[in-house]
Amino acid sequence: MKQGQLNWIVLLLIICVLLSACTGEEQETPKVANYHEASDRVQAIKTQKPDTGHKEITISAIGDMLIHSRVYEDARTDDGGFNFMPMLEQVKPYLNDSTITFANQETMIGGEDLGLSTYPAFNSPYAVGTALNKVGVDVVSLANNHTMDRGEEAIKNAIEHWEKIDMMYTGAYKSEGDSNKMRVYETDEGISVAFLAYTYGTNGIPIPNGKDHLVNLIDKEVMSKRIGEAKQQADAVILSLHYGTQYERMPTAEQKDLAQFAANEGVDVILGHHPHVLQPIDWVEGKNGHKTLVAYSLGNFLSGQDEFYRRIGGIFRFSIEKAMENGETTVKVKEPKFLPTFVNYENWANFEVVPMYQLTDDEFTNAKGHYQEIKKHMSRWLPELEFIEE
Repeated sequence: MKQGQLNWIVLLLIICVLLSACTGEEQETPKVANYHEASDRVQAIKTQKPDTGHKEITISAIGDMLIHSRVYEDARTDDGGFNFMPMLEQVKPYLNDSTITFANQETMIGGEDLGLSTYPAFNSPYAVGTALNKVGVDVVSLANNHTMDRGEEAIKNAIEHWEKIDMMYTGAYKSEGDSNKMRVYETDEGISVAFLAYTYGTNGIPIPNGKDHLVNLIDKEVMSKRIGEAKQQADAVILSLHYGTQYERMPTAEQKDLAQFAANEGVDVILGHHPHVLQPIDWVEGKNGHKTLVAYSLGNFLSGQDEFYRRIGGIFRFSIEKAMENGETTVKVKEPKFLPTFVNYENWANFEVVPMYQLTDDEFTNAKGHYQEIKKHMSRWLPELEFIEE
């Protein structure tokens, strides 16, 4: 055999070995995430099982934590501190059994060193925040008409305490950088929820120039941008709105307009505050059939206000379902429920928030009749609204 022929045979053998190595059964199929070419991606998807699954979380929300002097003085202890836990013990079981619990902290917890104060310029003890943390609250809104009551120092003191106890806050921030960070709560169940909060104003107290981060004001253009960002970063978007007319039991045209705007933008749930009384719950349909669950006003949860309807608040609860089928993900808000609550006290002392269904005529006349009236009021637009009574 000639040398040239031998060289060709050796070369052919080497080529065969290389081809068999490239197509052998030991080769692994790369994961889809590593592919960039469309044809390769399609082939890889065919080799994998379809992505399916069903996840669900519950969210609870309460209205205004409006801490008047009669409330914080009732919480004062013999050693000079404050303990708000006795006021919340009866509703604690309904607050700490949800995946996420939200509260509207109406008064800044600027701390005792700044000097405690009541209406019209509030400043509350840090212990208010600590108590909310202990009963299961996870997220607080700080955007309301009292945010600027005691200035920037109170806001920064409050935020420092919220961070100390590892509580998520939204609506008021310590810096521009802080305000740019989207508040997204990541749950163990794999459902993420973004929280946004805005207020109609600050009782005429000006926000310092260049410090718009101190409180979020309602501005549709700004809100539209942030809602869009929230939808990109989270599965669901919850919007807290401080708006409406104080002590009015029905939403105003402005409230309804803002709710429709938010529904059109794709917000999933609206939590309303400011009227200090309960307003009905409803579904608002936005663009493309998107439905937004709206609690127009959750009333006062804990306050020193004494008018009957201002003593009634509640715990609003709903579920968020995330379903995945063949690569398609859908998120749905469902099963709205409500627990009416009442701020009970005697001679401006022994304040406590109690489930309204548990009250008897010993607490106030016609307790059961008033409870039925509240149930009818809250469900007038939502007949399927369930009431928590256990």
